[in-house]
Amino acid sequence: MKCYRVHEYGDTAKFIEDKVEKPVVKQGHVVVKVKASSLNPIDHKLLKSNLGINPTLPGILHMDVAGIVTEVGEGVTAFKTGDEIYGCAGGLQGEAGNLDGALADFMLVDSNLIALKPKSLSFSESAALPLVTITAWEGLFDRAHIKKEDHILIHGGAGGVGHIAIQLAREHGARVSTTVSSEDKAKIAKELGVDNIIFYRDETVENYTQRLTKGKGFDVVFDTIGADNLDKSFEAAKVSGQVIGIIGGNMHHLKPMHMKGLSLHLVFMLLPMLTGQGRDHHGFVLRKVAKWVDEGSIRPLIHKEKFTFNQANEAHALFATNKHIGKIILENS
Repeated sequence: MKCYRVHEYGDTAKFIEDKVEKPVVKQGHVVVKVKASSLNPIDHKLLKSNLGINPTLPGILHMDVAGIVTEVGEGVTAFKTGDEIYGCAGGLQGEAGNLDGALADFMLVDSNLIALKPKSLSFSESAALPLVTITAWEGLFDRAHIKKEDHILIHGGAGGVGHIAIQLAREHGARVSTTVSSEDKAKIAKELGVDNIIFYRDETVENYTQRLTKGKGFDVVFDTIGADNLDKSFEAAKVSGQVIGIIGGNMHHLKPMHMKGLSLHLVFMLLPMLTGQGRDHHGFVLRKVAKWVDEGSIRPLIHKEKFTFNQANEAHALFATNKHIGKIILENS
């Protein structure tokens, strides 16, 4: 089969078209004919650096997949040949072994990591959802256990995880405020149903916390930005509030958290793929979200320019500029 592999990781890494054997189905897995994938920050980081979870070289990257089941392994009862699925199912390596990614004609995937794709979405639209949706779900529902009428601040509401977190929180009945950097992104956030827009370059945390919460602070702060922004999240949260983080790597003083009695939830949604544990929960989330999508409650935000698999290098070059709005999609032409 045709695939697009990398033969090194680092600044000069590039995708190269290769021919490899089609994956062989095994127990608990299905083989999927790949129709589309999307580009997440972790895919780009794995291409450009060695994070310790990179696929064995030469490696097939990209985690999100949408496609058609062509073979069903022993013990799989939830899927049959011809089913249209979506999921986040490969493109990395961990305790559970090497998992080839989606930039190939066919992909072997654990059936617990996938679900039937939303009927109302194309393969390309469906491929935009898995990683960001599972991340947002885990932060809001599995960790913070948000309640109806909670006031939630989402940093980066027009981003991949942020735009889904807005919609999940709104569907749950929460009030949502979000930070944005431009009028274009503010327009997107408003269309998604946020209650309040914050232009973070023009207003301090102290000012917008006073303006929107009368100085009390937000019940839950979902930080999709990371780095120094996490300190702003601590500042914006109320006493005994909750902060959700999805990007680590920086050192932070815990005193601001301690003085407010905050709870910090760090989400690393790759763990089930890396360890093999808890994979069925990913399938559960994707089934629930597919239903909400088909009911009109959730929609993916997609960048206007689409790419084909043989344009993977161009797609990553665009991603590196940070000039895209919405998920970057790659289609298997």
